[in-house]
Amino acid sequence: MIEVALLGFALLIILLSLGVPLPYCFGAGLMVMVLVGDATMKGTMLWGFNQLTNPVLLAIPLFVFAGTIMSVSGIAASLLKFVNIFVGRIRGGLGVVATVSCAIIGAISGSGLTGIAAIGPLLIPEMERKGYPRAYATALIANSSILGLLIPPSVTMIVYGWVTETSILASFLATLGPGLLIMVNIAVVNLVMSRKFPLVLDETMSMPDLFKEGMSRTVNALPALIMPVIILGGIYGGIMTPTEAAAVAVIYALPVGFMIYKGLTWRTFIESGKESATAVGSIMIMILFSLMLSQIYVMEEIPQALVAAIFEITSDKTTLLILVTLFLFLIGMVVNDITAIILTAPLLLPLMIALDVSPIQFAAIVGVNTAMGGVTPPYASILYLGARIGKVKFTDVVKPAMLILLFGYLPVVVLVAAWPDLSEYIPRLFGY
Repeated sequence: MIEVALLGFALLIILLSLGVPLPYCFGAGLMVMVLVGDATMKGTMLWGFNQLTNPVLLAIPLFVFAGTIMSVSGIAASLLKFVNIFVGRIRGGLGVVATVSCAIIGAISGSGLTGIAAIGPLLIPEMERKGYPRAYATALIANSSILGLLIPPSVTMIVYGWVTETSILASFLATLGPGLLIMVNIAVVNLVMSRKFPLVLDETMSMPDLFKEGMSRTVNALPALIMPVIILGGIYGGIMTPTEAAAVAVIYALPVGFMIYKGLTWRTFIESGKESATAVGSIMIMILFSLMLSQIYVMEEIPQALVAAIFEITSDKTTLLILVTLFLFLIGMVVNDITAIILTAPLLLPLMIALDVSPIQFAAIVGVNTAMGGVTPPYASILYLGARIGKVKFTDVVKPAMLILLFGYLPVVVLVAAWPDLSEYIPRLFGY
């Protein structure tokens, strides 16, 4: 049966590489398992629909909706102005503003696309006006948007916790340390790369004027800053589940967008709802088909066979972690992060446990590797969206994006696999 499973998986990867829509790709893999193997479609379909009724998954459409509202409500703009007052006069400081703003927005929306969608239209033209090449500004914001997949709450970690039966809060916390370290790394890389650009810095202000301006922007940004405090405080304080926190994010964003920042109108609200519904519909269909294929693999004991086959090749932990990391990275290049997690996490978790890698550390390993797929071709959904928003050629964005990825992101990928405390220390503080 493992030969049939490998045939189905190979067909899946080939179709994904050719750009075939995701449901058809998974459908083809399922057909191979049903027609050539001995899997049954009816029971798997019923099981898949039953899984979609899990209340945990309700957090996904709610976080997507909250992120879409943020993009048009003025919340993102107020956060940008707030962060810029502290670093806007530093050479490369505007790039740091972009990175930190994407991290803050990621802590609210749980999505990687929200950062580039909310920050890109505001900051890319401003960065170009200040002397940054437009392609570089686009690449920087696209790479920084990955932080939305790592800094909790994260939609991908909700899915990971769900499919592996790991605590979702522990999964959130597992990627927090790596996410913050990546944020710092990207900011430092930006400061170094910015030295070669003819930048125009903000005018120096006297301390009284700086204090006055800082207080004004702080007051203006306060409603936006309260949002992550409520969401993260509620989740980590045990007051709200991730699903409840997602609902609170939507409820809080509506009056803030309508009445305080006034970027949200009835027209933009309805458009946000339509955009969110389209995104959620495609996500849920994709989850259903990938769940069905993953369940067939589990029923046929493919994970156990995979573990046995790998241990016949080598039992060295370091070698196996390198192979798993490369495998996750390659999968992330051809499918989105949620699909990659549903497909690979149940398959690889038994191997990780056999290697004495905890599910919490594995959450971070999966998170940082699959998130890279958002900016690494051929998938590169975040990078493609960034190129459209930045109005630059995709080929012009790739080089600076890969440089930022190489020096700002990849070192943390290595650390996550080699240093368990990077992902496990914070969860331990919360009793995990």
